Amino acid sequence: MTRTSTRWRWLIAVVAVLGVFAAACGSSSSKSDSSSTTSSGGGSTKQLPAANLNGTGSTFIAAYVNEVAQAFKQPQPNITVVYPPTNSGGSGQGQTDLQNSNGGTTGNQFSGTDVPPPAADASKYQGGATLLFPTVAGPITLSYNLSGVSTLKLDGETTAKIFLGQITKWNDPAIAALNSGVTLPDADIIAIHRSEPSGTTANFATFLKKAAPTIFTGTADKNFVFPGGKADTGNGGVVNDIKATPNSIGYADYSDAKAAGLTFASVKNADGKFVAASLDGASAAVAGATINPDLSYDPIFATGAKAYAITSPTYLLLYKNQTNAAVGNALKAFLNFIYGDGQQIATTVDYAPLSSDLLSKSKAQVDSIVVPAS
Repeated sequence: MTRTSTRWRWLIAVVAVLGVFAAACGSSSSKSDSSSTTSSGGGSTKQLPAANLNGTGSTFIAAYVNEVAQAFKQPQPNITVVYPPTNSGGSGQGQTDLQNSNGGTTGNQFSGTDVPPPAADASKYQGGATLLFPTVAGPITLSYNLSGVSTLKLDGETTAKIFLGQITKWNDPAIAALNSGVTLPDADIIAIHRSEPSGTTANFATFLKKAAPTIFTGTADKNFVFPGGKADTGNGGVVNDIKATPNSIGYADYSDAKAAGLTFASVKNADGKFVAASLDGASAAVAGATINPDLSYDPIFATGAKAYAITSPTYLLLYKNQTNAAVGNALKAFLNFIYGDGQQIATTVDYAPLSSDLLSKSKAQVDSIVVPAS
């Protein structure tokens, strides 16, 4: 036998032994990890101990939060996320609920909001400093119920006058001028708006203030109440009212309005283009928004020919310093899921995912949540 053949036989034997050893190690590792890991999104996630995450707030984001919470059960079956699907209180209520919670095992662990909390309210939060986490974005539709009218164009000035009660008839010359060839009825307009402190109201009012500053002179915040018309609670309440009320128009989130089969107006954007509410239009608006240090951003009346003029951001608000390890780790896992598989889930319930820059910054902020040792 030659020295070369002896060397090859020795190498083959060594490789065979190593292969058996590696297989045994892999089998052992698989068995030891099977009870603590599960596959999600192409990777393994350690299953965390039981925890309940309770939230209230934005009705605009309710459909998304509930969809992503259900999907989150697959990698984390021990964690339950509770967010009322139809009446979660509105952004104002969510912020108040978090203020009155210590962020631990009682009260709210997070709130949903479409607007950042006012700096003046910082001292009201019993759990101390808060963090704002962007989630998804969505169009605020101008949904209407007008027999025989399948297309409608509105600009900021006309919309402001409608909701302020200055335009009261559908065949008003200002509406007719924007809708050449459309037969508009001689009918009273019923403008439907929110009755409670609302992030959707704040963002809609922000659009009016930007697009029609000489007409809308009110305060663009969650507490603004439009005069006259008809008021209802939550995006769902507004959607139901529009559907049930002939000759009505209201502002409501795209996800709920689309699910209800409502018709939307095309809205004139900052570039002078009439763009219908859509996820592509929302994404175009988000892409052009400036990201602030606290991760808030403003895609409303953004520039760009394809941008939808009334695009709303959405956030989860929670305490930076967690008091309970199980809750804190569960919150971090939920946020990481939102910034992973949750972005793909967004479009399935008619929300737009975050821009790559916003997503990157949001992921990085998860690490700044302080969790006590378990």
